[in-house]
Amino acid sequence: MKVIPLKSRLLLFLKRFITCSCCFFILWIFLDEYDVYSMPYNQSIPLQPLIDKASEGETIVLSSGTYAGPVIVDKSVTLQGDSTVTLVNKEAAPAISIQADGVILGDFIVKQEYVAEFGAIQVSGKNTTLSGLSVHTQGYGIVLRKAFEGVIQNNEVIWSGPEQVSSAQKGNGIDLYASQYIRITDNVITGMRDGIYMENSWDTEVMDNTLTRSRYAIHCMYLVRPKITNNTGEHNITGAMIMGVQEATVLNNSFRKQSANVHSQGIMMYDVQNSKISHNTLEGNRVGLYIQESSGNEISQNDVVRNFVGVQLLDAEGNELHSNRFVSNVIEAQAVESQNNIIRNNYWDTFQGLDLNRDGASEMAYAINPFYQELVRRKAPFQLFFQSPGMLFLSELHTEGRADWTTDISPLMRLDTNSIAMGKQNPSHRIVPWLGALLMLVSACSMIYLGGKQR
Repeated sequence: MKVIPLKSRLLLFLKRFITCSCCFFILWIFLDEYDVYSMPYNQSIPLQPLIDKASEGETIVLSSGTYAGPVIVDKSVTLQGDSTVTLVNKEAAPAISIQADGVILGDFIVKQEYVAEFGAIQVSGKNTTLSGLSVHTQGYGIVLRKAFEGVIQNNEVIWSGPEQVSSAQKGNGIDLYASQYIRITDNVITGMRDGIYMENSWDTEVMDNTLTRSRYAIHCMYLVRPKITNNTGEHNITGAMIMGVQEATVLNNSFRKQSANVHSQGIMMYDVQNSKISHNTLEGNRVGLYIQESSGNEISQNDVVRNFVGVQLLDAEGNELHSNRFVSNVIEAQAVESQNNIIRNNYWDTFQGLDLNRDGASEMAYAINPFYQELVRRKAPFQLFFQSPGMLFLSELHTEGRADWTTDISPLMRLDTNSIAMGKQNPSHRIVPWLGALLMLVSACSMIYLGGKQR
């Protein structure tokens, strides 16, 4: 029998020990990652049992992890999470259905991965508060039906389905029907059919929301006394579509760059009665302000800037348009069958009037000549001659049907220095002239220097 030296045995033992340790370490990492002795690493935590065990008024603090939907909240509880908490629903039901009063959801992620005509969060109770939620949906976002006195604030709703689908195949970001006293504020909604849709509801407040890349940023149908204030809409087909609405307040909103569609408008009013549209910024849209079959409305202090058509009226009577600012619009105003509106004290940047008593308003009325808009309607390439000397000359010769022209009886002579149109909100408007002057100065100095050097 061959005797193995002690040193060789120790080396052999050491090699086997290192090999076994490495294998154990690799196996431990594998088991830790996949947790094969308990539940899979990516398996969801059931949420419904936590709600069922909770008592009325209890706060359920959700620990980090992924929870399984759908769930039904049928008692007054608070579900409180954070950015590490995600509820995922893949079944044919809302991820969260709120059927009780006084429910609060806060600060977690909801992923609705089932494509259907219902919301990721469906609310039918009273006094519901939804705050700090991030809703990713392939259907609707937050849906309220016959809800009362709810608050929806600081949430984001994002379309998570295929990008190539049309807006008609998507759902609305926040959708209200037959609901009262709902406050919708500080939400961010992107890529939905309509950002905020409201129908047959009363006394809703829509404030400080940001709405982009949808069909209508805000869509109102048959509402009474809605308040739409301080919202921002960009790159939608239409900023605010207001239809069949009474006593609305549309104040301090900004609707820009709605121009990709032939029907794009900043604000569209259809069958709107006794409402106030004031201090809004309508910039870079196809039509800044569209008013059809509406009456008794006050439209004032709006900045209508760089739109193709500033304001368009169709069968609109009994409205008052005053103190608005129309700047750099291709066509300032169009009116069809809309002779009985009061138009006064607006600023039109193409108007040259006469202010004899120095009150800031012209004693000469401004009848907006439709020659250019009729010419462009017949021959679109003539847009290239917008405000050219020849076009202005031909417009002056056109006087046919002057009695039916849209007329401002006392247009303003000066632009309000506090307006958006004056560039108050855009510092680049002030920088560009100075930059141009600086470049001209540098060019002049260079020419003088080079000229002297050559001599």
